[in-house]
Amino acid sequence: MVGQPSIVHSGCNHLGMISQTESYDITSTFTPVSHPWFAVRVRSNHERTAAMHLVDRGYEEFSPSYTVERRWSDRKKTIEQSLFPGYVFCRLNPENRLPVLSAPGVVSLVGCGRIPVPIPDEEIERIRTMVQSGLLVSPWPFLEAGQTVLIERGPLTGVEGILEEVKGKCRLVVSINLLRRAVSAEVDRHWVRPVKASSREAVLSAH
Repeated sequence: MVGQPSIVHSGCNHLGMISQTESYDITSTFTPVSHPWFAVRVRSNHERTAAMHLVDRGYEEFSPSYTVERRWSDRKKTIEQSLFPGYVFCRLNPENRLPVLSAPGVVSLVGCGRIPVPIPDEEIERIRTMVQSGLLVSPWPFLEAGQTVLIERGPLTGVEGILEEVKGKCRLVVSINLLRRAVSAEVDRHWVRPVKASSREAVLSAH
C-alpha cells in the first residue's frame, strides 16, 4: 500500500494545500502547454470526475491508472484504479488557478505553504511512458536511494529510474518526488544499464 505524501519538502517547512477559498483572476481559462505540471488534490474516488471537468475547462490533465484483479468467493474481475489515488496532474498558470480549484471534485493544489510547487516535466513523462508501454504497472513505495539505471531496450527505452529486485524479477521504479509516491514496471534485466553518479552530475551541470 502506497503511503501518504510527506509533510516535509526540500526548502520548505510545510507541504501545504492551496484551498478553493482563495480568490484569483479568472479572466482566462486557457492553459498554454508551456505552463508547468502541478498536483491537484481531489476528493476520494473523484479522479476521473475532476479530470473530465479540467479537460472541459481547457486544461491538459494526466490521471494515470492501472489494472488490478480482484477476487471474490464466486468470481474475479479486472478493474481500473488510479496510480496516484487522490491526485490528478494538471498544467496550469499558478497565477490563475481558480478555474482549477473550482472544478467539481477538486480540493486543493499541492504546495509549500500557500505556494503551489510544480512537478518537473521529466517526472510526468517517465510515468506516462510507463503507462503507455503495455507493461504491468503498479503503485510502489517511494524510494530515495538505490541503483539508478537507464533503460536501453524495450518499450521503456530512454526512461531512467531505480532498479529493484522482487522475487527474482527486476522492476523499474520511477517517482513523483513532490508527492513522495512511486510506480513500478517489470523489466528485463538485459534492458538496463547503470547510470554513474559522475555522468548524472555532468548532465545536471550542463543544464
